[in-house]
Amino acid sequence: MASQDRTATDTEPPILTESRAKVLAALRASEAPLGVGEIAERLTLHPNTARFHLDALVDSGLAVRSLERRDTPGRPRTLYTDAPGSDRVGRRSYQLLAQILTSYVAGRVDQPAAAAEEAGETWGRYLAGRPAPFERIGAEAATRRLVELLDEIGFAPEVVDTDEDKQVLLHHCPFRELAEQHRTVVCSIHSGLIRGVLDELRAPLDAGRLEPFVTPSLCVAHVLPRKD
Repeated sequence: MASQDRTATDTEPPILTESRAKVLAALRASEAPLGVGEIAERLTLHPNTARFHLDALVDSGLAVRSLERRDTPGRPRTLYTDAPGSDRVGRRSYQLLAQILTSYVAGRVDQPAAAAEEAGETWGRYLAGRPAPFERIGAEAATRRLVELLDEIGFAPEVVDTDEDKQVLLHHCPFRELAEQHRTVVCSIHSGLIRGVLDELRAPLDAGRLEPFVTPSLCVAHVLPRKD
């Protein structure tokens, strides 16, 4: 169970994305613990996305993770409930932790952009979930899945088709403050995440360049047809 220790000044509620708030609301509305599959079905989410949000809620002290008690053979499911007093749990200093880690990568790691992109690609693959063997994912379906994932994370994406490529307009950067300080690291993570999603889906698309801060509130990710 995540620790719920608080200080006298730590009284602000955690900042939740709309999707994560819906996951928490589903836990609060249920009379029984819920598994990843049940949350995914109720909210029309990919299971990996549901698990991502549930684990984040646990880390924030807003949910509790447990193993299913069963008397029959088989692997018990992981279940989630909302944490007692979760509506009063204070915000953890994840922004500070992110700043520490980002600063370390930027200043101490050889080729920080490459390392950050690799990390983002790994997470993109995890969040996308591999399709069934021999399943073909078309360009449109892959684009929809990419946009869904980016929306779940908080990028407020919009797809625009041009004569040269697809452009995914990212209207909101959930890590803007960090990106303004360490653009090379943070934007490389985002670029790698997009590449990881498309690769894991075996989509006929490649991640192109990412243009950060085309305007103060807009980044543009380019997606290109894959060249075999």
